Amino acid sequence: MRLGMFMMPVHPPARSFTDTLAEDDEKSLLADQLGFDELWVGEHFSATTEPIPSPLMFMAGLVPRTKNLSFGTAVICLPNHDPVKIAADVAQFDHMSRGRFMLGVGPGGLLSDFELFGNADRAMRGRKFVESIKIIQQIWSQDPPYDIKGEFWNVHIKDAIIPKLGIGYMPKPFQKPGPPISTSLSSRDSPTARIAAQQGWGIISGNNVPSSAIASHWQTYSKACADAGKPARGENWRVARNIMVAPSDTEARDRVHSEQGSNHYFYTYMREVLSRVGILSVMKPDPNMPDEKATVEVITEGCMIHGSPKTFLDKLVAFRDAVGPFGTLLMTGLDWSGPNGAWERESMRLLAQDVMPKFRQHAMTQAAE
Repeated sequence: MRLGMFMMPVHPPARSFTDTLAEDDEKSLLADQLGFDELWVGEHFSATTEPIPSPLMFMAGLVPRTKNLSFGTAVICLPNHDPVKIAADVAQFDHMSRGRFMLGVGPGGLLSDFELFGNADRAMRGRKFVESIKIIQQIWSQDPPYDIKGEFWNVHIKDAIIPKLGIGYMPKPFQKPGPPISTSLSSRDSPTARIAAQQGWGIISGNNVPSSAIASHWQTYSKACADAGKPARGENWRVARNIMVAPSDTEARDRVHSEQGSNHYFYTYMREVLSRVGILSVMKPDPNMPDEKATVEVITEGCMIHGSPKTFLDKLVAFRDAVGPFGTLLMTGLDWSGPNGAWERESMRLLAQDVMPKFRQHAMTQAAE
C-alpha cells in the first residue's frame, strides 16, 4: 500500500504564478520528507487556476532534491502534443530520474486547452490519443529508419542516418521497454478503464469522482483484464481523494467546510466548471439527483474523506473494503492561502505518520487471508 500526492493543482486565479510554483515545490519536498512514495502532477496550458503547462519540467527540479518520491504525469494530454516530442522528453526524464518515473496519459479534460490546440472534437481527440501512444511506443521499440504513418502524425527519418555518429537515433527510456503507463478515469463506469486493461496500463481514479462511483472503475477494469486473459492487480490502481486529517473530527469537518478552506474553494470551482459544460453528474453522489440538490457541501461530502486519525483510518478501511483493492492512495494537494498551509501540512503529517502505518498493516492482513 503506497501513499502519493496528486497535484492538479487548483489555486485562486489571481495568485502569482511565481508564488504558486514555489508553494507546489515546497509541498512536494514536504511529501518526500514525510515518506510519501509518489508525486503526480497535472498539465494545463490555459488556466491560471491549474497553472503547470509542463509537469516534466516542474518535476525535473525535484529529482536531485528528493529521495523517496517516484514521479508521474497526471496526465500528459497526448492530443495536444507531437508524439515525437513526448517520446523524447519522457525518455530524457526517465534517465534523469534513474527510472523514478510513471507515465500518465489521457485525452485531456480542459475545454480551453482543446480550443487552444484545435482539439474540440471529442471523437478526434480519442483517435489522436490512441495514435499518439502507439507512435511513442514504436519510437521506443526500434532504431532508425523510422517510417510511421498515421492519421494525424507521420514520423520519418530515412535519409539522414549516420549510425557511426548516432545521428538519426531517437532516445529510449531508462526503463525497458518504457516507463509504466497509467490513465485517469473521471466518470462512473468509465470506458477508459476497459482500454487501460486491454493495453496493460494502470488506472488512476480521479478525485472529482464521488466515492460511490469508484467501485465501478475496479469492476470495469478487472472484468476487462479477465477478458484479455490478464490478472487485475491492485498495485496498478491508484485512487485520488481530497483528504483532511485533523486532531479531532470537529476540526477536520470545520476545515473542510470553512469558506476560507481550499477544499470549499476546490469544489466550488469544480462545480461551476462542470455545470457550465453540462457534466455536473460526474460529481454527484447520486447521478440522478437534481442539480440544485448537488450543492457544494453535498459534493464535498461525497468526494472527500476527513476526520481525526482514528476516524479517518476507520473511514479509509471501510472505503477500500467497499470499492476494491487499490494499491496507492493519492492525496490531492490544494492551495495554501490563508490558514490552508498549516491545515494541509498537519493533514499530510497525520496521514503519513499516524494513519498509513496502520492502514498498510490492515491491507497486508487482508492480502494474507
